[in-house]
Amino acid sequence: MKVKVIPVLEDNYMYLVIEEHTREAVAVDVAVPKRARPLPGALCTRAWRPNTGSHLDHLHLPNSHPFQLLEIVGRERVSLTTVLTTHHHWDHARGNMELVRLLPGLVVLGADERICALTRRLFGAIHVRCLLTPGHTSGHMSYFLWEDECLDPPAVFSGDALSVAGCGSRLETTAQQMYHSLVETLGTLPPETKVFCGHEHTLGNLEFAQKVEPCNNHVKAKLSWAKKRDEDDVPMVPSTLGEELLYNPFLRVAEEPVRKFTGKVAPAEVLEVLCRERASFERVAEPLQPQAQALLALQWGLLSMPRPK
Repeated sequence: MKVKVIPVLEDNYMYLVIEEHTREAVAVDVAVPKRARPLPGALCTRAWRPNTGSHLDHLHLPNSHPFQLLEIVGRERVSLTTVLTTHHHWDHARGNMELVRLLPGLVVLGADERICALTRRLFGAIHVRCLLTPGHTSGHMSYFLWEDECLDPPAVFSGDALSVAGCGSRLETTAQQMYHSLVETLGTLPPETKVFCGHEHTLGNLEFAQKVEPCNNHVKAKLSWAKKRDEDDVPMVPSTLGEELLYNPFLRVAEEPVRKFTGKVAPAEVLEVLCRERASFERVAEPLQPQAQALLALQWGLLSMPRPK
């Protein structure tokens, strides 16, 4: 099983999972089926092979090139059969409708009826376990994938439920439901499971984790690693679940330093305080100029051009 990491929009990740024997593929969280995120001077994808943890197949193209998911599919010579959508937000699902139009018979899988072009079927040789993980949204689904008779470790595509060193904001559920999703559902997957999240928030998450546990050496080491990756402008996914249990405060709600930071003991109450503190800790991004905001909105189809009279 090979996973290609595709940065899109401002900080989203989209993925293409390839079963290398049958050459079937599944896309995860198709925010935009056509244009990927412009990087300085280039566009690129990076392939991750689970058994080595290495990123392969760097591809550099001019910014003006209309880099498409379907072009990657064609280049890899695979058949895209399925789309997995973790939740209904536009930056994870907006591309579904166009892909279904371009590929009749494409299966779109998710847990929320608000996901456009949704079906419920599964696919091929790679096994999928659907894990309902409410918290960020009430209908959030994470996908646990593994392949029989394969030495590669399994992978979980966690959308906005679990991220590297953090988690998505709690929007539609209780803290108890979110605790169950994070700790009792995702947190009990095999420790070798590779974690592919929906956004690149690693640096901010680790800076917050350091505030929560300033003496945690795992946090310090991961933060140092993440700063170097950020300088090189390369993805910071995947992590592993075993690593997350060492430095992600949202999975460490039973640990004494995390309880001390929150002043709470009950796990759901610890998590609730962590979510509140994380929201107030958000790194303040440099605001875009009005012209840049309008350009991005037009690029992603959020504004429509006025019709000529």
